[in-house]
Amino acid sequence: NVLINKEKNMQNFSFLNPTKIEFGKDKEQNIGRYMKEFGVKKTLIIYGSDRIIKNGLFDVAAKSLSANGIEFCKIGGVKSNPVLGKVKEAINLARSEGVDSVLAIGGGSVLDTAKAVAAGAKYNGDVWDFFTGKDPSEALMIFDIITLAATGSEMNGGSVVTNEATKQKFAMHGACLYPKVSVINPLLQASVSKEYLVYSASDIIAHSIEGYFTASIQPEIINLYIEANIKTVMKTTEILLKEPENYDARGEFAWAATMALNGLTYVGTSGYSYPNHMIEHAIGAVVDCAHGAGLSVVMPAWMKWYKNKNLKTFKRFGKEIFGVDDADAGIEKLKEWFSKIGTPTSLIEIGVDETNLDEIMALVYDYAKGRGLEQIYTKEAISEIFALAR
Repeated sequence: NVLINKEKNMQNFSFLNPTKIEFGKDKEQNIGRYMKEFGVKKTLIIYGSDRIIKNGLFDVAAKSLSANGIEFCKIGGVKSNPVLGKVKEAINLARSEGVDSVLAIGGGSVLDTAKAVAAGAKYNGDVWDFFTGKDPSEALMIFDIITLAATGSEMNGGSVVTNEATKQKFAMHGACLYPKVSVINPLLQASVSKEYLVYSASDIIAHSIEGYFTASIQPEIINLYIEANIKTVMKTTEILLKEPENYDARGEFAWAATMALNGLTYVGTSGYSYPNHMIEHAIGAVVDCAHGAGLSVVMPAWMKWYKNKNLKTFKRFGKEIFGVDDADAGIEKLKEWFSKIGTPTSLIEIGVDETNLDEIMALVYDYAKGRGLEQIYTKEAISEIFALAR
């Protein structure tokens, strides 16, 4: 139980983000041209539900590809909380079709799947190796048209996939997994359900607070940047719940999602971890809840448990985000806001009960050991956090 005495000395860093963002109305119509600039000849389109076919987005992309001389094949059926089985199915298709790239059309789950496929298609072993310690050295070219703002996967080199057999929800990272071009058209996100809008808001806030609360060294500019991002998410979420077609709010929400996890919130920082994601990944692996829904349950509970290790920053959070002077009051305000927008705040709401709680907590401890965090997240500590989430 390390007490954080947070410093503001900016650390040495190297920063590179090679992803080109094409942001704005109708940008998806140019996806073929963007891909042609990278020499793409044949691509595998990866998507989730048939929604993109019914609303015409698939046809828009296909027309643009064909107009630029790019052949394509396709595979759908990617689910929220993407699974290894679908990744392997798509890898086999990518290999048999001889594609040189993948085009993800959908949300973060689709793009995470596409990244795993891109790496796996160029690897002779089991793609799961990349989720258990091995770093990918090469991958097919990756492109995407993002239809849900949440994960930030459109501008980073990470991917999260669940192994159905082992119930392990693990991440992989690699420089070769950054998309070449990501298309963000806020209008394509206007049809997102209210449920997934608020789950997305929770996810973005979680990405923002992990380093904010756990880093031992954090520059002041990064604190300010994170606070601005959280305020933007909260403001635009409330607008979009009332006005789903509000383009400006949708655009700012989408860009906040991208900025929360494209590396900028960790520039010059050190000594941070991702405990909220670690805990939620274990929950999601067992009960298959929406990632953001799990995070809105985990965050207030973890914050209550963790606050005394970094009390100064928790007080700052309450003051800057909610205008209160007390750390506990700030945490309670966040939980109240989650309830207000309609995302879960208790374990029972996401399907966690006495029948699966022990399994989940054991999985969290396994994850903590894998990250070298078991001395902080002991079995007793994990039990205390889950007790606060009831």
